[in-house]
Amino acid sequence: MLKRNDRWLTVIAAIAWFVLPNAAQAGQSSERAVREAAAEFYSALNLLFTGNLAPMELVWSHANDITYMGPGGGFEVGWTEVLADWKKQAAMQLGGKVEPDEMRITVGDEIAIVQNYEKGVNTNAGGKNENIAIRATSIFRKEQGKWKMIGHHTDLLPYLKH
Repeated sequence: MLKRNDRWLTVIAAIAWFVLPNAAQAGQSSERAVREAAAEFYSALNLLFTGNLAPMELVWSHANDITYMGPGGGFEVGWTEVLADWKKQAAMQLGGKVEPDEMRITVGDEIAIVQNYEKGVNTNAGGKNENIAIRATSIFRKEQGKWKMIGHHTDLLPYLKH
């Protein structure tokens, strides 16, 4: 016959056997979903370089508490200001391509942080190709079950400064 403490240990072990793998899977699933949201952002960014703003509008939250501190400088707060900045960038049609490198993801229940380098090439106003290698931090929030960007902060690029 098991002692009382032994019974509790058996119950706890049984619960852990069922719960821990599910928690690990949930964490992996959340990280995968955030990684996909980040990939959607970089796809939208590259389309923005061609002048196509629509995909960028889809990846961002449209809330009043979002922020954007991009490579041109400035500190935009709220969807109206953030969208205005993205419209200016889309109009520049910088061309080229930027991809994330060395991505690190931290995921919570409702907030996720993605840190990485952004590497690639754009064309400046003079038509010269500009290599890009800047640091970036993106913040995502789960809204109605989908990860939406609520913050993006990068190093400055001299040819984009306001």
